[in-house]
Amino acid sequence: MLFSLVVALIAGILKISTGAGSAEVVLYGGTAFAASMVLCLFVLSAAGQF
Repeated sequence: MLFSLVVALIAGILKISTGAGSAEVVLYGGTAFAASMVLCLFVLSAAGQF
């Protein structure tokens, strides 16, 4: 979960540097969080750790 949070923060920072509005940045960060969380859960499940 912490890894997904870091990914979301980095995505948000990169998006805000392009001049995007705050609502767009939050939506972008949330999407990055969800995508990386699903990917992490899939990898842990495949490895038998979850």
